[in-house]
Amino acid sequence: MADFILTAPEGANKKPKRVGRGSSSGLGTTAGKGNKGQQSRSGSAVPYVGFEGGQMPLYRRIAHRGFSNYPFRKEYLCFNVKDLERKFSSGDTVTRETLVEKGLVKSKKLGIKILGDGELTKSLTVKVDKVSASAKAKIEKAGGSVVVSEASSDKAN
Repeated sequence: MADFILTAPEGANKKPKRVGRGSSSGLGTTAGKGNKGQQSRSGSAVPYVGFEGGQMPLYRRIAHRGFSNYPFRKEYLCFNVKDLERKFSSGDTVTRETLVEKGLVKSKKLGIKILGDGELTKSLTVKVDKVSASAKAKIEKAGGSVVVSEASSDKAN
């Protein structure tokens, strides 16, 4: 069996800085902490994230009241017309299931929206949650049809 001598690469292990060991060491007197102030004192630590030196912190100065749409928002996976051109052949139907089969969609929670970037030459039937106006025009121009699902087409007043 060969004897291996394991050594750390050059520069991997640095010696610790020895602070407060006289002025000739380069880190004497104030030991690299500067002059005066909160950080120069022994045992000092900034109390918490957002601490502003005793000034009222920003997160407490700003009002935290009112409505947030976050819990009710709807998220969509966006696909461009060029993605449909690349993955689907003429006469295919584009639905959530076919997008999963082609490996484009993994999450079943998100809605699907088609955007109009790129060109489309194939006739496709598109049945998704949302379609942009430019994408709809391109799909219909290529001889396809667009069916937007009823649940997501309800517009809030």
